[in-house]
Amino acid sequence: MSDPLSATMHIASSGLQAQSERLRVVSENLANARSTGETAGSDPYSRKTITFESEFDRAQSASLVKVKDIGTDKAPFLVEYEPGHPAADENGYVKMPNVNVLLELADMRETNRSYEANLKVMTQAREMVMRHIGLLRD
Repeated sequence: MSDPLSATMHIASSGLQAQSERLRVVSENLANARSTGETAGSDPYSRKTITFESEFDRAQSASLVKVKDIGTDKAPFLVEYEPGHPAADENGYVKMPNVNVLLELADMRETNRSYEANLKVMTQAREMVMRHIGLLRD
């Protein structure tokens, strides 16, 4: 059986790693929100999605979070009329990425809050360990 405080820190650490990966995906989506194809009719950047799953760690006797998959959003691409664009089709329409900037910003905020919550758990667990060590010294 593992130490509960150690398990707590291990769980929070898995949450930090998962949210860091989620933030990377969100930032990639935001960076490519206007990335079109290079040739006429070619597909633009496709929004990436991330899914998580629970994984039981026998050593810690705890359920951890991990990235299950990084996939692509199947939503249709937007189309804008830009006849001078290199990726415009014969009618002057350009396929635009299926990235909704407002949705990505909301996801980024949620990711930030989850990251901060896991960080707070790590900080609290560390403080409890240090108090325990202080009591043992006295």
